[in-house]
Amino acid sequence: DVRPGFLLVHSVPYVNAKKEVARGIIVSELTTAMPDVLGRPPTHQVHFIGEHPCKANGADLVQIRCQSAEFKLAEGITARHHFSNKPQRGYYESYYEKVTTYVRVISSQAKALDPTADARTFRTHEPIEDDSVFLYQDTASSRAGIQRLAARFRQQRIAFVGLGGTGSYALDLVAKTHVVEIHLFDADLLRPHNAFRLPGAISREILDRGITKVKYLSEHYSTMRRGVVPHEVMIDEGNVMELAGFDYVFLCVDRGEVRQLVLRALAETGVTVIDAGMGLNLSDDQESIWGTCRVTVSTPSTRDIALARIPRADRDEELYASNIQVADFNCLNAGLAVAKWKRMSGFYLDDHEEYETTFSVNLNQLSRLERR
Repeated sequence: DVRPGFLLVHSVPYVNAKKEVARGIIVSELTTAMPDVLGRPPTHQVHFIGEHPCKANGADLVQIRCQSAEFKLAEGITARHHFSNKPQRGYYESYYEKVTTYVRVISSQAKALDPTADARTFRTHEPIEDDSVFLYQDTASSRAGIQRLAARFRQQRIAFVGLGGTGSYALDLVAKTHVVEIHLFDADLLRPHNAFRLPGAISREILDRGITKVKYLSEHYSTMRRGVVPHEVMIDEGNVMELAGFDYVFLCVDRGEVRQLVLRALAETGVTVIDAGMGLNLSDDQESIWGTCRVTVSTPSTRDIALARIPRADRDEELYASNIQVADFNCLNAGLAVAKWKRMSGFYLDDHEEYETTFSVNLNQLSRLERR
């Protein structure tokens, strides 16, 4: 039985403490070398659903014992035991070798009591419908053992307002999660200078197409996943309330008036707005760059604070327009914004629940502001 990132081997006969033959399930992570081709197992360990296997006389099968606890591996997959059976060479060449080895070790004791006990039942098994947004298995989460945590994003609808350097890097990180829908709002065309600030490499042929940034990005990420929706428009007073239907809005624009418009329009909604901005400037002698990256979060309980912290549509607008933007700090700014979103979603632990984070370039210092 193949689940996202896992291989489940059902009906494995084993002996329980009462010296009865029971059936359990071996659970192994599943790693692919290519989307439809299995790679070599990265670990020699497995989990087990059932009682701890015993020898034919009822004594624990200590040969494979590693740890017993509740292991919530993914939605609907909770194991009780963790086994380790390392081959002499130190690794398994294939999943076939790994599975058959564990089945042989566990079921050999059951065969001693019942010679007909066999994990090969030859029953047909209907595949489980996979509702993943990805076009191939998310084996990264299963390798890391965080499949259950990764599933917390499944029902979220995310909007990005502004897909320049910071917005595109934030999109790159969010697109690799299980978010069901990602909507992109930006009307700007994809220009050569964008190629030096967006993730990855953009070919000359793509630039020559004269398409918008959101069209390019939706096409690019749609090769990996479903649910990336382009909107070739700028957010203004006429369409800003379209954002009210999202769980989170990443605000990554360089116009203070748009920031203020979005925050004011969504003030009475339950939408969380994560505003990411950079303020990098040349030093007086023009020999180096200094400044900050900032992430400000607007929730129903921090609306007024956030509104006061973000750039406005007057003097701040002019200052922000003169700022320098470079790909590495676009990436850092996006990483801080996405990390905050993941903390708010329960993926990462959030001990302080700050409403603003800033990183000072010249001081190499990260700071936070919290509600007191």
